[in-house]
Amino acid sequence: MKPYRKINRNYSKPFFSKRRRGRAALPLLILILTIFSAIIGVLAISSLMYGELQSAALDLLGIAPEPTLYASEHAQQGIRLYNDGQVEAALTEFELAVSQRPDNVDYLYEYGRILIELDDFERAVEVGASAMSAQPTDERGYALTARALMWSDPGAAIPFAVSGLEHNPDFAPLHAALAIAYTNIGRFDEGLQRGIRATTLDPLDSFAHRALAIPLIYTGRRSEAIQALETAVSINPNLTAPYFELALQYRQQNYQEMAVGIYRRILELEPNNAKAYLRICQTYAEVGEFLEGTRFCETATELDVNYAAAWQWLGQLQYNRRNYESALESLQTCVALGSTAVECYYIRGLAEYFLGDCDTAWQVLQEALALTDQAHIINIINEGLGGIRANCPGFEEARLPTPIPPTPIPPTPIGGI
Repeated sequence: MKPYRKINRNYSKPFFSKRRRGRAALPLLILILTIFSAIIGVLAISSLMYGELQSAALDLLGIAPEPTLYASEHAQQGIRLYNDGQVEAALTEFELAVSQRPDNVDYLYEYGRILIELDDFERAVEVGASAMSAQPTDERGYALTARALMWSDPGAAIPFAVSGLEHNPDFAPLHAALAIAYTNIGRFDEGLQRGIRATTLDPLDSFAHRALAIPLIYTGRRSEAIQALETAVSINPNLTAPYFELALQYRQQNYQEMAVGIYRRILELEPNNAKAYLRICQTYAEVGEFLEGTRFCETATELDVNYAAAWQWLGQLQYNRRNYESALESLQTCVALGSTAVECYYIRGLAEYFLGDCDTAWQVLQEALALTDQAHIINIINEGLGGIRANCPGFEEARLPTPIPPTPIPPTPIGGI
């Protein structure tokens, strides 16, 4: 048995010693801090990369969204598409660019130009106003507004163009807009000088050459107008608008074969262009080829069922071929689509007469009288009303209206583009 060992306890000293242990605990503290920092870093990086990690995961599943482009990238794509002739696709790109940068006049100007190319003049006026508001000293907003108004309201277009010239007297599109606006109010010499000025300032501006053609047409210089339009086509052969204008001039010079060839070129660029099919239809009608023309008008209505002008011409050609039932159906569609073209009324009235519905024929012909001041159409309507009086029971005493003498209106040179 081991002897009991007594532990000596010095009660004068505290039980818990205050002796320092030196730096023995420091490595452990550093290790803890390092681990904690690493955890914080991983969490931070994960948070920053969450979007990328999520996109990568969605991409693997095939459901990742399209990356968002900057406004400048949309604009660059828009310019490329426009130069390739894809005008509607270009419009979409510039809509996206403008939505991101609504005060950027560079984007607003190109956006407005494309709207005008697509005949959306009302929206183009709004875009022009936005550009002028964003940069009152930038001539491009004034040019957009003037160009959007030069056909419908040339008197209003001129002050905008003149104001733009105060900021930049050498901006070709302003002179081009004035060329058309001045011509449309009868100031042909001034319009011609502005057109020449526009093409001199920027010989590579397709619009400038198209604008020059208008006063040339009004002053009887159609051969020079055709040259100007051919130049416009050559500058950008992928845009269809100058082709339509050029083809119309060939039609008015009685070169229908040349015009049809140009329209077929448009269809090579845009196979589903309903307007080109309608123009071919009209060109065949001009030379009395009603059956051949009907085929192209039918295609135009198939491509665009809401194309009122196509239904109008289809009905006219069907009437000329004495297919009154079909003509009536086409012309009723024309009216249902909101057209106020007098042809959709008076030809429909005549078709109703030949089909024996004298009541409807009398009413429709009366409506047609209120839609025109063209003397030859008024005469046709009166002949139809006279036929009803002579051949329809109950109309013997009906009074014929007294037509108002028509006021001559000068033809719009590209109104039938």
